[in-house]
Amino acid sequence: MPHILIVEDETIIRSALRRLLERNQYQVSEAGSVQEAQERFTIPSFDLIVSDLRLPGAPGTELIKLAQGTPVLIMTSYASLRSAVDSMKMGAVDYIAKPFDHDEMLQAAARILRDRQTAQTSGEAAPGKAANGAAKSGADNSNGEIGIIGSCPPMQDLYGKIRKVAPTDSNVLIQGESGTGKELVARALHNLSRRAKAPMISVNCAAIPESLIESELFGHEKGAFTGASAGRAGLVEAADGGTLFLDEIGELPLEAQARLLRVLQEGEIRRVGSVQSQKVDVRLIAATHRDLKSLAKIGQFREDLYYRLHVIALKLPALRERGADVNEIANAFLARQSARINRTDLKFAADAEQAIRHYSWPGNVRELENAVERAVILSESPEISAELLGIDIELGDLDDDEFIGLPPQQGNGNVSNNNHEPTEDLSLEDYFQHFVLEHQDHMTETELARKLGVSRKCLWERRQRLGIPRRKTGVASES
Repeated sequence: MPHILIVEDETIIRSALRRLLERNQYQVSEAGSVQEAQERFTIPSFDLIVSDLRLPGAPGTELIKLAQGTPVLIMTSYASLRSAVDSMKMGAVDYIAKPFDHDEMLQAAARILRDRQTAQTSGEAAPGKAANGAAKSGADNSNGEIGIIGSCPPMQDLYGKIRKVAPTDSNVLIQGESGTGKELVARALHNLSRRAKAPMISVNCAAIPESLIESELFGHEKGAFTGASAGRAGLVEAADGGTLFLDEIGELPLEAQARLLRVLQEGEIRRVGSVQSQKVDVRLIAATHRDLKSLAKIGQFREDLYYRLHVIALKLPALRERGADVNEIANAFLARQSARINRTDLKFAADAEQAIRHYSWPGNVRELENAVERAVILSESPEISAELLGIDIELGDLDDDEFIGLPPQQGNGNVSNNNHEPTEDLSLEDYFQHFVLEHQDHMTETELARKLGVSRKCLWERRQRLGIPRRKTGVASES
């Protein structure tokens, strides 16, 4: 069981993070400062250190040299983003911005521990040293520097393009359905580029409220708007010298698109509220599941920006189009999850192998990973059956753990909650669409997500798949 050290002076945050990690099969120790960590523990003995940047006494970056190669994940607020990027240059394996959701923290921890195990097995430098950028691979596999599992012809073609494109500074547009691994491709492009030792800043354009997107991306000056009590660098500025990955760029508002176009054309940014421009050197990688060319034709995406982005286009096939890759990926996930709970005897039964191969996987790799994790947790015997995967239901793309706030389907598919009578033949997707359309006029995205029992990211992903646009005005904009 991996052993993680949390160094955080806020007791509430530290306790909540400890509970989250322990629920996910990690052994956890904690300290309130660098000094306390030194006094109580042998720091290099841990598998991962998660530390706040600003601590009483010494900053969290002091743990980097004390860790002697153990990866250090820095927690920080957007207000100190530049310091977080600087900490990566000092050798931190990565940073995570507060406030973060549980999935984000768990994914970061799993990725770092996986990369460390891979590096130790292969004899490479462990993540957390100078070459931290190159250490961030997406998965364990035979594709080495690419870091993506799969060997079907479409993926082999993709690997060849990645190797050709990565050493250049050309803008890249990654296209593919949600859950196909677009960020893994972006990381591979970054890791194989001359910018590998510089930061890669990843931004989900749909996850930031429209009223804040320009400030988050381009920064702002003190007094630029109500609540701007101090100047702040934006995410584009934080990526200076490295790579900026804009996921779901099709959700970027037109005003922010104009500012981004200036970055691409002139290589400079101007913070919100500033009259001065400053030069930046960033390589842009964008991703989307939408048809940007069609959006440009109807005025919902800038045509000039589209052609700036479309220098190189990489298309990711859906999981259902990848043949036997799906079983290879499933077995990799099984090995990873089994190691986390110290179960080395687990394997897929024949019916599970067949179900995995023939199921359509509308949620793609993300859905497959969730299904395998669930099956491993629920398994009471060495063989995992198809039933444990939960993929024989009509709405297999809806993850049980994502819809914990909704009642289960029963019999003919009726769904009910505390506020509504059961509706005949109403599926979970129907319920979701009905609920969002009925309540989005008077609820924020956060309130909608809470009522549905899902994360804001999950809410946004469901909107995209069902074609329910987020309101641009009113209470739901969450200014």
